Amino acid sequence: MAVPTTLDHTVTDYSLPHAYWLARASDLAYQDDATVEQQTRDWGFPTVRHHVTAFTPPFPLQDTQAYTAASDRMIITAFRGTEPKEIRDWLSDGTTPPWPGPAATGYVHYGFAEALESIFPTVKDAVAELRTNGQTVWFTGHSLGGALAMLAAARLLLEAPELRADGVITFGQPRTCDRLLAAAYNKGLKDRSHRFVNNNDIVPQLPPEPAFTHVDVLRWIDSSGRIHEKGAGPVGDLANRAKGLAADAFSPTGDGIRDHFMRNYLAAIEKNL
Repeated sequence: MAVPTTLDHTVTDYSLPHAYWLARASDLAYQDDATVEQQTRDWGFPTVRHHVTAFTPPFPLQDTQAYTAASDRMIITAFRGTEPKEIRDWLSDGTTPPWPGPAATGYVHYGFAEALESIFPTVKDAVAELRTNGQTVWFTGHSLGGALAMLAAARLLLEAPELRADGVITFGQPRTCDRLLAAAYNKGLKDRSHRFVNNNDIVPQLPPEPAFTHVDVLRWIDSSGRIHEKGAGPVGDLANRAKGLAADAFSPTGDGIRDHFMRNYLAAIEKNL
């Protein structure tokens, strides 16, 4: 298997080459609108919708951003992540109450839910508007973007099932919801959701359990760069490694942050291809 040079718009199921392209789409979400539009056109997506909301203090992030790119066979919505020092504020904030989950199912992290709420109407409208040919729909994102991708997929699943995503692939996603919502998500998106975690990446270890948990399916990248397809074995090892990180796990020089960088996720997936 080689690194694919073109994005296959006919894909309907998970594959590592498609995960590679969604990793690139997640990375692209950090760029400006013009770059997003040029690159997605090069990938065969002639239509793009941008989703942007600006916040003012004391909201811990300056804005929430995503884009939706559509062709006649595929729609991708990619959510932008955030700087580690900013997401740390979210993950360490235990004073806010949980946000009720979609369709009153469980609950979610307040900050993530508030960020998604600010752009979700335009995301939903874009998917509904652009899905004119039975296109597959994919959600993706890195870091905070992964949490937003998962929550957006959960909202469509439980609130607008006719728009249910065909796949959700995230990278370095933090824990986002409680066990009740996770169970509903795993049932409704069985075999459609894939969550990559790179070795000692600290962000997926927060916020702490048991209040928050992860959805399936974990695809864990070990220290040698090998992807464990189901992730069943290394989960405990990952937790143990996270416990052994430096006191400031968000230090730019620590494993917790180095392993979180999107470029390192892309490098690991390329190595496996």
